[in-house]
Amino acid sequence: MQYIQMTDVVDLLGLLAPPQDRSSYYVRCPCCDTDPRKRHLNINISKNVFRCPRCGASGGVLDLYSLYTGTPRDAAKNTIISKLGAGGVVPTVKANQPITPTVTEYPMTDVDTRDATYSALLGKLSLAPDHRENLLLRGLKDDEIDELGYKTTPVLGYASIAAQLQAEGLYLSGVPGFYRNDDGIWTFIHEKRGILIPVRDVDGKIQGLQIRRDNVAKRKFRWVSSAEKKDGCKAEGWTHLAGAVQSEIILTEGPMKADIIHILSGSTVLAVPGVNTLTQLKLALIRLKGGGLKEVKTAFDMDFLTNIHVQNGYNNLLRLLGEMGLRYGTYLWDPQYKGLDDYIWEHRLERHRSE
Repeated sequence: MQYIQMTDVVDLLGLLAPPQDRSSYYVRCPCCDTDPRKRHLNINISKNVFRCPRCGASGGVLDLYSLYTGTPRDAAKNTIISKLGAGGVVPTVKANQPITPTVTEYPMTDVDTRDATYSALLGKLSLAPDHRENLLLRGLKDDEIDELGYKTTPVLGYASIAAQLQAEGLYLSGVPGFYRNDDGIWTFIHEKRGILIPVRDVDGKIQGLQIRRDNVAKRKFRWVSSAEKKDGCKAEGWTHLAGAVQSEIILTEGPMKADIIHILSGSTVLAVPGVNTLTQLKLALIRLKGGGLKEVKTAFDMDFLTNIHVQNGYNNLLRLLGEMGLRYGTYLWDPQYKGLDDYIWEHRLERHRSE
């Protein structure tokens, strides 16, 4: 019996081969790298996984094939088998395959522990005036900003903050963003300055954090992760729910966008990291269906109409909604406004100006 490996799919797709003695490397992301010289999608050969920190696309062997070809994931396996003549097993690691040594990471801890640690972390931070002004200009009010819990990334004192959290009895192991430095001391990942965004599950618990980085044109939103750090932990492509569970929700991309749409419109909004990241979405939809969800209205940035790879992911998304027995539709608006949040806020401002 032959195993299907990430290297097999890389060859089938004609992607850049991994450099010698490297298990992790970057290739062009079909969803967000419009410049052919850019390479944001990371492929880890030894772990048989990939992830794009810019758009959130991630998964395993079958997901990579589906992402690049538009083939539905459930059909990808048979397609690969027919092309390779393989036995059809998709393992985590191929039997007897040498593995490049990697840094030891902690498995992710439970959501209650993550929620407690992240809540305490955010409680020790503040929101810088320029970040508050940015959110006010997006249509939020001061009390709404405070309620969301957004904070500015710390400039210094990462190890000190970690020590305070430990002294308060909070766990850092298995919480993405925390890791041990070269001296064996717990610390927090040092990211570019930006706004920390809590990413909450259906119960309102903080699963993880995203950061909206200042003064960058590309990869503005990134997950807070300590993957490939000593005793670190990688982030997952979690969904984020803004508002109470209702029979109809809006589905969009990105937790900050979801929060703003919810506050401006009053609608309940579920966010995915990207249109091609459906694993965590399915889990969230199962929970929401149990709470009475019946219909989903998609509201992705209008550039999805011109990006074929995003369209392929969008079609797979609609297929998932149909398979789950959910009604669905799509919101469209003037494409001069990239996101639904921009569109709603601009038209609210126009009403105020005309009154």
